[in-house]
Amino acid sequence: MSEHIVPKKTYYAVFGALMALTALTVFVARFDLPGLLNITVALTVAVIKATLVVLYFMHVRYSSRLTQVIVAAGLFWLVIMLVLTASDYVTRNLLAPVARISM
Repeated sequence: MSEHIVPKKTYYAVFGALMALTALTVFVARFDLPGLLNITVALTVAVIKATLVVLYFMHVRYSSRLTQVIVAAGLFWLVIMLVLTASDYVTRNLLAPVARISM
């Protein structure tokens, strides 16, 4: 089994990207964007940062196919859980509220 040696230049570039994305998050948080744009921007930046951390600092980019499949399966499971949770949350107001019986 051999290890992949990642140059320090790559780590510095990823660190710089993470710092720039953190600064972007702080900058955008100061503004009240219309609609769901605040959440959309924040989650997009968070997903990009998480992807960089997983690919480079956790060495998934240079690991075996099995590790990459396991990571993809974990992400797929996360999406399933988020979709099921969101569908439950969205459909709660569709049912008529149960009338309380007063004594």
